[in-house]
Amino acid sequence: MTIPVDRLSDPAVRAFVAALNANDRDAFFDALTPDATMSDDGSDRDIDQWTDKEVFSSRGHMEIESEKDGGRALVARYRNDTWGEMRTAWRFTVQEGKVSRFETGQA
Repeated sequence: MTIPVDRLSDPAVRAFVAALNANDRDAFFDALTPDATMSDDGSDRDIDQWTDKEVFSSRGHMEIESEKDGGRALVARYRNDTWGEMRTAWRFTVQEGKVSRFETGQA
């Protein structure tokens, strides 16, 4: 069973996931603070390069399995055209209604 995106508890995380799933680059970056940072499997990455490769050019998509910490910690089945599908964990830091950092990795 998955959680529909519009039912995610945290509005900033909901906007992030909705934009990612819609492959909407403008809405995605609008959901982030201007100085947002991210890491993948424990290594900090350049957010523009990473999202271009892992999300936008490869049609990334998240199916949310569970949420904790008020909606700021997710477990999702993430898939894209490059890697197929994998179970991933996502952690979000939110400031003033936008995501300022996200960390992802295999769950």
